[in-house]
Formats: sequence, structure tokens, C-alpha cells
Amino acid sequence: MTLGFSVQKLENGSNYLNSSDIQSFCRLESEQLTSQYPIFFARIVYHDYLLKNHQEVIHYGEAQVPFSRKTLAYLRSEVWLTDFPPTLTLHEFRLKDFSSISYICAIGYRNQKPEYIQIITNEPLSESLQLYVKRSAMLLSKYVDIYSDYGRQKTEIQLLEDILHRVGHQLRNALGLIGLYAHNLYLGLEDSIWREQATIIGESIQNLDTNLNELIDCGQSAKLRVTLQDLRSLVVESMKNLQPLINQKKLKILIPDTSTLLKIDKLQMKQVFDNILSNAVHFSPNAGTITCSWQIFQDEVLIKISDQGPGLSQEDLQKVFTPFYSRRKGGTGLGLTIAKKIILDHQGSIWAQVFSEKGAQFSIILPRSRSGN
Repeated sequence: MTLGFSVQKLENGSNYLNSSDIQSFCRLESEQLTSQYPIFFARIVYHDYLLKNHQEVIHYGEAQVPFSRKTLAYLRSEVWLTDFPPTLTLHEFRLKDFSSISYICAIGYRNQKPEYIQIITNEPLSESLQLYVKRSAMLLSKYVDIYSDYGRQKTEIQLLEDILHRVGHQLRNALGLIGLYAHNLYLGLEDSIWREQATIIGESIQNLDTNLNELIDCGQSAKLRVTLQDLRSLVVESMKNLQPLINQKKLKILIPDTSTLLKIDKLQMKQVFDNILSNAVHFSPNAGTITCSWQIFQDEVLIKISDQGPGLSQEDLQKVFTPFYSRRKGGTGLGLTIAKKIILDHQGSIWAQVFSEKGAQFSIILPRSRSGN
């Protein structure tokens, strides 16, 4: 029960993982295995995504004398592993100079090496114990997959932070120079009708600089300013900013009447909806429909935003969150990149897919406040 609960918590994104967490999980699993007679030795080999190599956890049954270094070296050499069994199936392997029985249950293959549970017993396993080992392997496989997904997300976040930091400072230098020229132009046009234009340029530069500061803050791993926010209100607020273009294209917007409370950083999450909805409005045909929907579960909410535009190609699906990739004329290619980074910071997930025959759909999963509706 405890192990299953731990995996469920990790699936819901409520815990941060590190290498010691997965090692502790494997140690507990190996202890449970060796508590089952006639298993007296358990060895778990898994790939640690964060450390970028394979690790092992070993546990002996009560009163069992530990193996010698030579014996452990033999087990680690895997020369006895003459073939690679299918995952989550139990197979017996003969060990040199061993009178005991060795079983392997593969949990996966990463970096061209197997991940597995190896157990050594004094006698053949009963059917019930074989099933017990397979269930342990299934649970371990699920945990390792979650850990690997977290590792990939952490790597992506670090990459996006580096990109945002570098690009943000480059743009800030350029804006500072433009702002200086705009101010000099304003001073030199004291009696000119064009002075108002210089004022507008200066104000626009200030607005861009404010937005840029928020962008840089987003890329500095600052703590989220999390508060309870109403999901529907946030989506409606983003739509209001796009209302002129919505009216111009005579678009129909469908938003559910239901809502829920989310523990989120309002400013950052609004930027996510601004980016996704802006793309939906931009690519929608005249008189098209944009549909927002969400499914509310106990611990999370699934949000979907779809349009009836030209849709996404296979290249788009692979690169849509890649920095500087954009199909919008004049687009920076950073909007969806930043959106993904914000979602990952909130321990959520985001992905794109082709919606029906035409159109695109973006789906978001976010943790939900237990006090929400």
C-alpha cells in the first residue's frame, strides 16, 4: 500500500525526485523481496536518468552471509545473462559455481543495457511468489518511468532557463539603446508635431522592457508566486485581450460554465493562456470556432484548447515547443517555449496534437487544489 501511494503521489506531481529517492525506493523493494522465503538475495539494476548511468541496489535475507567481491563482480559482469528476456517476465539463469537458483525479471532496457530484478533462491519459486516478483517488477518499472520523465523535464527546464536568460539580456541591451535614441529624439523635437510620436515610442519601449523583465524572471527559477485562482476567470481574462481580433474575424468562443480553483502563479499562467489562445485566434479562419474545455479530477485538471485552423504537420508536432520555431509571420518562436517552461514549473504537462481533420489542439494537465470546486 505504501509503495503504491508513493507512485501515485509522484504521478500527480506533488513530490520532487532525486537520485536518493529512487535508490530508497529500490532498497525498500529489495528488502520486501528478501523477506519472502526462499529468496535470500535481491539485486535491482536500474538506469538513473539524472546521473546518466546504471545503478544497483543489493539486499540480503536475514542471516545470509554477504557474497564475496569476486562473486559480486561476476554478477555485475552479466556474462551469465546469455539472452535478454521480455520485460516483466520471470526467467531462470544458471550461475557458475552456484548451487542456488537465479531468476531475472527485466523491467526495461535503457542505453542498450537491461534494467532488472535479480533474485537468488534456495529452491524453485512457487507460482504465487513468481507472481509477487512480477508485480514488484511492474511497480518498479512504473516508478523508474516516472523518475525518467521527471529527469527529462528537469533537463528541459534547465535548457529553457538558459535560453530565456541569454535571449532576454540580448534584447534588453537592444531596447536600452533604442530607448536612449527615442529620448534624444524627444528632446530634439520640442516644437515639432512629431514629438508625440517620439513619446509613444518611449512608452512602448518601457512596456517592452517590463515584459522583458518578466520573461527574464521566468527563466531564473524564481519561486512561483502561487495563489488560488479561478480557472475560468483566467481564461476569460486572456480572451478579453484578444477581443478586437476575435470580433474582426467573427470567431465563436466556447468556454465551459464550470470551473475549479488552481494553485498557480497567476501572471505566469495567464501568459500560457495568452500564448495558446493568441495562436488559436491567429490561425482560425473567419467565422471559425475556438473551443476551451476542461475535465476536473480529484487531484488535477485536464485543459484542452482547440481551433479550426490549418492544423499541425508532423514537423510542427515535433518542434512546436522548440525555441525559435514559429509558423507565424513575425513570430519569435518563444511563446510556446515559455508556456511549456511555465507548465513544467507548475509540475504539469503540455502537449499538442492534430484536432479532428483540421485544426490544432493543445492539452494541459495541472495539479488542482483540494479545496477547489
